[in-house]
Amino acid sequence: QVQLAESGGGLVQAGGSLTLSCAASGRTFINYSMGWFRQAPGKGREFVARISWGLGLTHYADSVKGRFTISRDNAKNTLYLQMNSLEPEDTAVYYCAAGLGYPMADVSEYVYWGQGIQVTVSS
Repeated sequence: QVQLAESGGGLVQAGGSLTLSCAASGRTFINYSMGWFRQAPGKGREFVARISWGLGLTHYADSVKGRFTISRDNAKNTLYLQMNSLEPEDTAVYYCAAGLGYPMADVSEYVYWGQGIQVTVSS
């Protein structure tokens, strides 16, 4: 199994920045593609970004493209999400997730999930 734990959330004003981290333990982190998802109140879980194992290929939701950057440090078993130019619409609980192969935006493609962390953007 892979255990995932998010950190770095909080309250920020619109236009500000936050960096989320996701620490992984258990099975070899380097073998997993990693994703970030978010869930706003009353809405379903939404894909944000993904970074593949191996070459580290990235993919973003259109709503965050150009504002968010996903990265990973395999030596530290840690996934990151740098969020810039935050908007109130980015307010949600953010989850990191791990999957084998090359998962993309579908929740069902990911096997392991963190507990989630709140990000609130005030206007």
